[in-house]
Amino acid sequence: MATAQQLSMQSRTGRTNQRYGSQGERLVAGIVPLSSDKYYVLLIQSTRRGGWVLPKGGWETDEATAQDAAKREAWEEAGIIVKVNYDLGLIAERRRPDQLTAQAPKASYHFFEATVERQEAQWPEMHKRSRQWFTYQQARQALADRPELLDALDRCTMHR
Repeated sequence: MATAQQLSMQSRTGRTNQRYGSQGERLVAGIVPLSSDKYYVLLIQSTRRGGWVLPKGGWETDEATAQDAAKREAWEEAGIIVKVNYDLGLIAERRRPDQLTAQAPKASYHFFEATVERQEAQWPEMHKRSRQWFTYQQARQALADRPELLDALDRCTMHR
């Protein structure tokens, strides 16, 4: 992902190109987007439930790596160009079985820590999501009901 001109203003939709793991779990890639001084993390509004989340989404078959998918999701959902600093590893599904649905099936999350290099004024999902910078403590509160996202936040190197 190089320039804004090369970035699509179309969000990918549907699951036809979705990758799945050996247990049938959806493979999801995400970004923990930090400010250059590492004092702030950028969260986006969830379209499904309101509240705040980290940019994440399905790793698709035409993407060579989970990192490619994570960077695309950061662009589509948050309108940011990022530089990945660290692979934060795999995070297993933490939702209870009664929280899983056809729209939100069992997933395996692969998160990356990244520095936000640019925040664009226009991006694919700008009409359905807002974005906001949070301190570590504010982000912990905002993500309190999403243990897999808290895990990613706790693994990153931002200032506590």
